[in-house]
Amino acid sequence: MTQILADTAALVTGASSGIGAATAKALAAQGAVVALLARRADRLQELKTEIESAGGSALVVPVDVTDAEQVSAAVARSVAEFGRLDTVVRLPARQVIHTVGPIWRGGTAGEPELLASCYRESIRIADEHGIRSLAFPSISTGAFGYPVHEAAEVAVRTVLKDLPPCADVEHVRFVLFDIATCNAYMAAAENISREPSDIPAIFTKGTS
Repeated sequence: MTQILADTAALVTGASSGIGAATAKALAAQGAVVALLARRADRLQELKTEIESAGGSALVVPVDVTDAEQVSAAVARSVAEFGRLDTVVRLPARQVIHTVGPIWRGGTAGEPELLASCYRESIRIADEHGIRSLAFPSISTGAFGYPVHEAAEVAVRTVLKDLPPCADVEHVRFVLFDIATCNAYMAAAENISREPSDIPAIFTKGTS
């Protein structure tokens, strides 16, 4: 089985339990080396043992993530251990909906509908749980290789279609990794906003 995150170094806060631990295990299962951050060193060690018994690699870094100096030291230690740091996962949201986007296979294997389903089902689940605000990354455009402009078109169009019927979800934002990705989503929103539509929508660009 190909590990799509091989040669990736990740840092996960809140890794001693719950979503943080699950995220760390998922990253490690896909080949990433993972720095585990939380206050409980004993739980982090248990997670490290679990990850390594499954063939993964992890670094235990006990830290109080509310202390800026400790966090800086933890990042420095992780970089020193791994040689770099590719991604940081911090999970401040009250709830997290996990969705797995499609791997890009040239666009002929149903990728657009699969990608649309990721957004559609996430919105549906959020609405069922009374969530009012929802944030999405650019699903599948990283290691899965989905072209950013095509993915942006699918994402914006799907959200625009599936948000109005919601009883509770009122606001959807895209939290994007870099300027190029942001520009692709802004372009998609601008293009779609020019199309005749009975669906009211307000597109705004947040601060970077």
